[in-house]
Amino acid sequence: MDLSDLPNIVQGALHPIDFDALKAAGDTGHPPRILLLYGSLRHVSYSRLAAMEAERILRALGCETRMFDPSGLPLPDDADESRDKVAELRDLVMWSEGMVWSSPERHGAMTGIMKAQIDWIPLAPIGGIRPTQGKTLALMQVCGGSQSFNSVNQLRILGRWMRMVTIPNQSSVPKAWAEFEAGRMKAGPLYNRIVDVMEELVRFTLLTRGRPDLTDRYSERVESLEEVHARVTKTDK
Repeated sequence: MDLSDLPNIVQGALHPIDFDALKAAGDTGHPPRILLLYGSLRHVSYSRLAAMEAERILRALGCETRMFDPSGLPLPDDADESRDKVAELRDLVMWSEGMVWSSPERHGAMTGIMKAQIDWIPLAPIGGIRPTQGKTLALMQVCGGSQSFNSVNQLRILGRWMRMVTIPNQSSVPKAWAEFEAGRMKAGPLYNRIVDVMEELVRFTLLTRGRPDLTDRYSERVESLEEVHARVTKTDK
């Protein structure tokens, strides 16, 4: 485990995750693919900095990560899905096996930038596959003042709506401006919580990927059978 870019980690306290003990039968054991989204375009964006800390931890735990830059993403319904940024986001979602959503809290809620990214991810299948169903999700938020959980609570509702396996643990960083220095998060309980959340995300991703029975729904099987029946029994008039 390479901890060279994680100066806040106490040596010997962050343990490698046993992929073999958690993965499904037939799982190749490839690195978990995690997509990170953040909800601010400010030059100094604490939701982005928090996501970057999460990304470093995930890589140390053996994950392959990608982060989407929302700059230039059009508002939902103000453009079509052929726009380059929309296509980029959807491709990354299809590639991923789990996600991290990191949003500021603005006016007591997640930002419009955060919500716009989620709104561009369809529930309907792409190429026969629902983009988010059964994938894991970890939630984080940063606050300008005292600690709040409004954004992560809203994101948790969205995760459920997107049919994702949203892990129990979450992170909320109060007074985020005081928790970062020179672009890096300071050591302490708030940083340790992010480590906890990423450990849990990796474990849940390994436990759930490669297990199609977890997302096999009766209602969808019925719908599919009805569609097949309608097609094969259709008669020309």
